[in-house]
Amino acid sequence: MERAVTTDQITEGAIRRLVGAFYGKVRADPELGPIFERAIGGNWDQHLAKMCDFWSSVMLTSGRYKGNPVAVHQHVAGIELQLFDRWLALFEQTCGELFDATIAAAFTTKARRIAESLKLAVFYRPDRPWPIGVAENPPRAAP
Repeated sequence: MERAVTTDQITEGAIRRLVGAFYGKVRADPELGPIFERAIGGNWDQHLAKMCDFWSSVMLTSGRYKGNPVAVHQHVAGIELQLFDRWLALFEQTCGELFDATIAAAFTTKARRIAESLKLAVFYRPDRPWPIGVAENPPRAAP
């Protein structure tokens, strides 16, 4: 049985390291980099600070993040469904490089849920078929 990760094992410093390393990979990625550059432009410092607040709120329940990720992602030019999988792969790779398996799993479990929620919020429409393999339990239109 895997032991639970406690918040004292995940620190603000660890979150800052993760955010910095991960978004360094995102910026260099040929698929994600251009999307993020268009969306963020020259405001990387502000975006990184916001992402530290986001992950602090998610992992440490700090309550620092005050944004609306769904609304933001709905307005990103060029965003495509499969890019969430690329984002998640880079995130999981970064977690694996920075943390032991237990802490990496704590972050990646949350990241998978967040990615799935965003994919559904941004792309799912009840009048269109949901792509096979995108969600374990694809949404169904009401009868």
